[in-house]
Amino acid sequence: MTAALSIGVAAAIGAELAERIAPAIEAAGFHALWVNDVPGHDALDVLAAAGRVTERLVLATGVLPVDRRAPDEILARVDALGLAPDRLVLGIGSGAGSAGALARVTDAAAALREGTSARVVVGALGPKMRTVGAEASDGLLLSWLTPDAAATQADEARAIRPETHVALYVRAATDPAAVAKLADETRRYAGYPAYAANFARLGISADDTTVGPDGAAERVAAYRRGVDEVVLRVITARDEPEEYELFLGDVAAL
Repeated sequence: MTAALSIGVAAAIGAELAERIAPAIEAAGFHALWVNDVPGHDALDVLAAAGRVTERLVLATGVLPVDRRAPDEILARVDALGLAPDRLVLGIGSGAGSAGALARVTDAAAALREGTSARVVVGALGPKMRTVGAEASDGLLLSWLTPDAAATQADEARAIRPETHVALYVRAATDPAAVAKLADETRRYAGYPAYAANFARLGISADDTTVGPDGAAERVAAYRRGVDEVVLRVITARDEPEEYELFLGDVAAL
């Protein structure tokens, strides 16, 4: 099995940059554009901009936190932006706080699947949330895993429901100038208690879960053998448009 290859960005890049790079992402044959929803920036707005300048590219959120974005609000925004359900993947997550997280995501997935024909996937870290995602949605969005850990978790999800689609976020930098920023991002996530606990549970280091310029082709190939979709989350040095275009060219050549 060779996974589909997609591109991930943060909503903070804005609609203008999304409109610039989305046609290149589609033309290069990538499967989807995934956009992180972050405070102050709406992933759905960025995806709508990308959708206006593309025809086939799948548009996905990675992820909408349902503690601050209720299903009714998400559905209303999707409708207002004219996002086509056949191209849309609504990735959702529990958001801040662990209390009630499983029920919150289960209920949100059910409401979204009832309200739209777009696919719904669950961003999941621990085993309980992965089970919820496999049982209550169309798939999982995993992150910060080694190739072996990702393949193991994908197999576990398919054992629950064989048709579960398993996507994996992988932070990636192809420009040597972006390596320091990739290291900063890695240290930041390693310091979050939930992620630190997950790394300890799996017996891996955060540094083992990224793709850098050295050996990128072999590393990406290893990830693509274990899951259904690999989302390369772009890390650049200065977030300039030309850096994103360089990244796309580097990855398309792998």
